[in-house]
Amino acid sequence: MTIKCEIVSQDRMVYEGDVDIVVLPGSAGEMGILPHHAPLLTTLKYGFIKVRKQGNEEIFAVSGGVAEVQPDIVTVLADAAENIEEIDVARAEQARQRAQDVLAKGLPADTDAYLAIEAALRRSNLRLEAVKRYRKSSRPANLSGEK
Repeated sequence: MTIKCEIVSQDRMVYEGDVDIVVLPGSAGEMGILPHHAPLLTTLKYGFIKVRKQGNEEIFAVSGGVAEVQPDIVTVLADAAENIEEIDVARAEQARQRAQDVLAKGLPADTDAYLAIEAALRRSNLRLEAVKRYRKSSRPANLSGEK
């Protein structure tokens, strides 16, 4: 018995498929969703979504969002999400360094600018933590298609 899982970010469908279990980083804690789960709606915190089917697990870094659970489908609408195998480590490290450099110069006077920089730093740290904790190979993904 399986449950359908859809993970959607602002720009693309990140994952779609039938799975045995979905583990979500809910704002109230990590939760496992099995087929025929009671309906619920939850916000998501920065963390990792794990989907498992027949013993194979895929992991996605997610930067907030919401999840709707119905007995036969889990729909994740993420602020940002990506499969950990697709994370470009060099790009994440550069983003973290840029954000740290801006913050080292002093706090921006504009609250929105500060929040944007802080969010960029959190996202890059999450991506790097995902690679460190879960990626099977240490090679960085090359998303540009260059060889």
